This record gives sequence, structure tokens and C-alpha cells, in this order.
Amino acid sequence: MKKTLILLTILTCFFNCKVTEKPQFIKVENIKVLESTSRFITVTADAFFLNPNSIGGQLKTDGIKVIVNNNELASVTSQNFKVPARKEFSIPLQAKIPTDSLLSNKNLSSLLGSFLSKKMTVQYLGEIKYKVLGFSHTYQVDRTEDVKIKL
Repeated sequence: MKKTLILLTILTCFFNCKVTEKPQFIKVENIKVLESTSRFITVTADAFFLNPNSIGGQLKTDGIKVIVNNNELASVTSQNFKVPARKEFSIPLQAKIPTDSLLSNKNLSSLLGSFLSKKMTVQYLGEIKYKVLGFSHTYQVDRTEDVKIKL
């Protein structure tokens, strides 16, 4: 009787826990230039998610490309992020763009236009990967925004 009760309790917990639902990708927001120096321009953004699962997991953001004025200049690399259970959360996306890549011949005209207008077009393009207990899902990220340059 005791073993049956324990088995019933374990099965009830197992079937009531949501694990197979993927966290919902909500949006990418707050794209801005965090810092600009003579060597790097640091661009940041926040990716928002909602996790309906009873168990958290991990998100990996490697491979998201940062495209500035239609030219691929950098990629986001980071550590894995822990996903909280049953919660809305955001993860920071940050990339350092070398200024010498902005000054190449193919980028010079768009760079000049950006400095005159004090704006540049930044696009985040790539995938965010979610993993939990052997279950995984990939989210496509494609967000473009005009950001102001502070000189």
C-alpha cells in the first residue's frame, strides 16, 4: 500500500509538471548604443520571453549577427542564461562592433550618412536556443531599429 501511494504521488507530480512547452519569444526591445569609443561601439538590446513550464532551462544566444547599415559587423556571444520557471524574463544581448570595420571601403558611405544624421540602422539576426531535460527549441530573431548615435 505504501509503495502504491509513493508511486501514485510521483506519477501525479510527473503529469502535472509542464516541461514540453517552449518558452514564448515575445520581442526584442531597447536597442541602443551603450558606449562609443575610438576602438569599439557597444550595442545592446533585450530579448523578452515567457516560460509557462514548471521547470526552468537554459538559453544560448551564440550566433546572433549584428548588422549595422546593411553590413554584418559583429555577432553576439555570451554565456548560457538560466530560464526561471513560470515567469516572464529578459536576457541582455550585447555586441562590440570594432570601429575599424565601420571604416572599411564598403561601409564608408553608410558611416558618413550615419554621422550626419546621428542615426544608424541596427539589425539583430539569428537564433536563440532553448534546452531543458533533453527537449530543445530554436527561436528566430530578426529585429531592426534605428538608433541614435551620441558623439
